[in-house]
Amino acid sequence: MRKTKAKKHILLPDPKFNDQEVTRFVNMLMLDGKKNVAFKIFYEAIDVVAEKTKENGLEVWKKALSNVTPQVEVRSRRVGGATFQIPTEIRADRKNSVAIKWLIGYARKRNEKSMGQKLAAEIIAASKEEGAAFKKKEDVHKMAEANKAFSHFRF
Repeated sequence: MRKTKAKKHILLPDPKFNDQEVTRFVNMLMLDGKKNVAFKIFYEAIDVVAEKTKENGLEVWKKALSNVTPQVEVRSRRVGGATFQIPTEIRADRKNSVAIKWLIGYARKRNEKSMGQKLAAEIIAASKEEGAAFKKKEDVHKMAEANKAFSHFRF
């Protein structure tokens, strides 16, 4: 166990939209410390989303993120030699973190030309409650529902 709780890092809001959540997303999107490249990819994706949906790109991105955000997850717990999948509520900061990771991870696996286009396509799909990231959330919720009987083993 830790002696003290780790301090929360204060993120600066991004330059274009002045939003801390965008910065958090870009930080997870970034590879090898290339933050400017990550910002360019994100802004390109938002522009593509705005162009295709004829709506505000940032609002569509926020909607997509909220559609992908899980409410419960299953965690493994050993009880008397058997391992059970126990459904647990997720903390708010972890919910966002998991949703962002899923959105970026499944965007990277898509088949469009550039990362900006991949991310845009995944954001549009998630905002319509489709796509791989949304399916992952649904699968996690189904798993939690199926293992509801073990919820009395909670941590």
